[in-house]
Amino acid sequence: MLKVAMFGAGGMGTNHARAYARMPGVAVVGVMDHNRDAADRLADAVGARGFTSAGEMFDTISFDIVDVCVPTPWHAEYVCLAAEREVAGIVVEKPMGRTIEDCDRMIEACQRRKIPLFPAHVLRFFPEFAAARRQVDSGVIGDVASVRTRRGGPFPRAWENWYGKPSLSGGVILDLIIHDFDWLRWTFGEVDRVFARCLSAGKHEVDKDYALVTLRFRSGVVGHVEGTWADPGGFKVGIEVAGREGLIELNFNQPASPAFTAAISGPVGAGPGVAVPENPTAESPYYLELEHFISSIRSGTPPAITAEDGRAAVQIAAAALESAETGRPVHIV
Repeated sequence: MLKVAMFGAGGMGTNHARAYARMPGVAVVGVMDHNRDAADRLADAVGARGFTSAGEMFDTISFDIVDVCVPTPWHAEYVCLAAEREVAGIVVEKPMGRTIEDCDRMIEACQRRKIPLFPAHVLRFFPEFAAARRQVDSGVIGDVASVRTRRGGPFPRAWENWYGKPSLSGGVILDLIIHDFDWLRWTFGEVDRVFARCLSAGKHEVDKDYALVTLRFRSGVVGHVEGTWADPGGFKVGIEVAGREGLIELNFNQPASPAFTAAISGPVGAGPGVAVPENPTAESPYYLELEHFISSIRSGTPPAITAEDGRAAVQIAAAALESAETGRPVHIV
């Protein structure tokens, strides 16, 4: 039995904990959140114990896996804290860190103890995105010239409006379209140059956000990534990959499409939370990504998504944020 200790009982923490609770041979044994009611509610739902401090949880229970689903600025703190313990693996929700330096801290702490660190970039486990990548790799549309992605919906509400504070969340660029940055890099390789415009650039607090980011890949492919937290019409996702021999296109409007799972809610009293894309398939991609990591731990093989992948996605987002602030393109070395 692999035992999981959770950090964070908000929307994504709840999603992860419920996924583990369904897995054979896996049990959530502890849930830590500074909100006692949220910690106890989620712990009760999955048969675990609730805690309000990391030290108390670590000193009270034994565990094999740590899953960090707290707000982004505290990912590094809890990952590095967990890396001091004898654990088999650590999951960290995307984005891996608020800064590249945070990512480096986590990588160094886990490498020192030889602990696998898995950034939860769930988009790779959505079947439509996995299928699109397979089609690109197969050459069915020929050499790719350009790719467009769009993602977003209404403005998310959560603990103390942390999404609305770019210094904490990184806004729509770091928190939302980092999904697309990871998938695009996975599919088309390394990014050479980034140029961005963003509504929240230079602002201390916002109640909506929008970004348009242009990526130039080393392969010559050009990417256009659109992200919005200003669409009241529901969560929407779109991709378009143009090649010399054909076109791959997906448009998904959540309210009109078959539903798999509802939007993830935030902590108690926080409002509607952050919307996530639904999926009409038999199994949730969120379950599949965590099941993949658990399987990699059991088999002793590296997970498909590495800590370096998580860092690379943050690096693209950081370049986009810099470009949006300065109005100039940013080269990624």
